Amino acid sequence: MKDLESLSASQAVKALSKRDIRATDLLLSCLDRIGHRESTVKAWVSLGKENALIQAKSFDKGVSKGILHGLPIGVKDLFDTYDLPTSYGSPIYAHHYPSADAVSVALMRQAGGIILGKTVTTEFASFKGNKTTNPHDSKYSPGGSSSGSAAAVADFMVPIATGSQTAGSIIRPASYCGVVGFKPSFGKVSIAGVKSLSLSLDTLGCFGRSVEDVALGVAAMSGDLSLSTVEELHNKPRINICKTSDWSLASKETQNAIALARYAAQSISKCAVNDLVLPELFHDLRHVQTRIMLSEMSRSLTFERNHYSKKISPLINKLLNEGSSIPYEQYSKDLLSASLARSAIEQLFDDDIDLIIAPSAVGEAPLIKDGTGDPVFCRIWTLLGLPCINLNISYGPSGLPVGVQLIAGPGKDRFLLSAARAFALTLPDPVLRDQA
Repeated sequence: MKDLESLSASQAVKALSKRDIRATDLLLSCLDRIGHRESTVKAWVSLGKENALIQAKSFDKGVSKGILHGLPIGVKDLFDTYDLPTSYGSPIYAHHYPSADAVSVALMRQAGGIILGKTVTTEFASFKGNKTTNPHDSKYSPGGSSSGSAAAVADFMVPIATGSQTAGSIIRPASYCGVVGFKPSFGKVSIAGVKSLSLSLDTLGCFGRSVEDVALGVAAMSGDLSLSTVEELHNKPRINICKTSDWSLASKETQNAIALARYAAQSISKCAVNDLVLPELFHDLRHVQTRIMLSEMSRSLTFERNHYSKKISPLINKLLNEGSSIPYEQYSKDLLSASLARSAIEQLFDDDIDLIIAPSAVGEAPLIKDGTGDPVFCRIWTLLGLPCINLNISYGPSGLPVGVQLIAGPGKDRFLLSAARAFALTLPDPVLRDQA
C-alpha cells in the first residue's frame, strides 16, 4: 500500500487493526512527508521521532491496544506532554518540560495513539500569529490558535491532531486549511494539563480529514469510546441556517458557502431549511464572550505578567491590559448573561430545531501579514458551549477552502457527528464527500 500518509485516521486505524499495514511504515511515511514539507508549512515545534518509532515497532509486535492503535498524532503545544517540551507558544516556556501528560493526551496514548510531536500554537493560544503557513498557499494564514495542528493534518503530515477553542481556534483554522474540525460540547474533554486562557470557555477537540476521524479523536481524548462509531442518521432533523447578527461581515465566498449548504441540507432535512433569527437576548453575546475571555485571560496569565512581562508580545500585553480594565461587576453580569443564553438555546433546541448551519469564518484565509483571522462567527457558539463541526464546502477567489459549521444542542455530540456525515454525503463535489 503506497502513500500511507494520505490515509485518513479512520482508514489507517482499520488497516492497522487488520495488519494490512504496519504502524512503523505509517509513521515513516508521515515523517517523510514532514521532511519534504516542513520547511514551507512550519507546522511543528518539536518531533519525538525516536520514541515514536520505538512505540510503533512495539505495536507491530503486539496485540491491538485501542481505538487509535498505532496512529501517529500531533499534539497542540498547549497540551502538556511528559516526553516532549511544552512552550504554550511563548518564549517564557521555551525550555519547559512538564512532569505529566495532559489528561486528554494520556487518554490518547492509552487508546494506542503515538504522539509524533508538538504542533505550533499562537502565543498562549491567543491572537499573536506564529510561524505556520497555510498548506494550500504559504502566503496565507492557517488561522489560530491551533494553526500547526490544522496545517499538519491538511498537509498529510499526520492523520489527526489535537486543538483547543476559546473563541474560534478549532473551527476557523479547519475552515482555512480545508479539514474537518470538531469542537465538542463544553466540558466533554478534560482541560486538566492544558494551559488555560478562560475556564468558562476553553474547549478541547481535534482535526482530521473526515467526520469519522474527529469522532475517533474526541472519543479517545474524552474517554467516551461510544463516540468512535458514527451512527447512520435515521430520522431527518429540523435544520435552520443562522447567519447571526454579524452577517454583514461575511464575504461573498462565505455567503455562497451558506447558500450551497442550504441547498445540500434540504435533502436530509425534515422540513424547509429556513433562516433562524435568534432572540434579542443573543444579540450582544459576541461582546459578552469577548469580555469574559479577556477578563479571565488577564487573571490566568497573572504569573507571566508579573514575572516575564517583557517576554510577552505587545499584542498580548495589550489584550491583557484590556482584560484587566474590565470591572469584576461587569464580568459577573456577563457570566449571568451567558447562563441565561445557554438556558434559552437549550429550550430552542428542545422545541424548534435539531441542527444549525452557520458560517465558520468571515471568508477564506487572510494573508499572513493580516493576522490569524476574525473568530466573529464562532464566538457565540463557543460561549453557549455547543458542539460544532467544520466541513469544507467550497473555495474562495484565491482558491482557498471555505467551510461552514454544523451546530447541535448541548450534549448532542453523537447526533452532530451523524448529521455531519449525512450532510457531507449530500455535497455535489465527490472530493468534498470524502469528508464523510
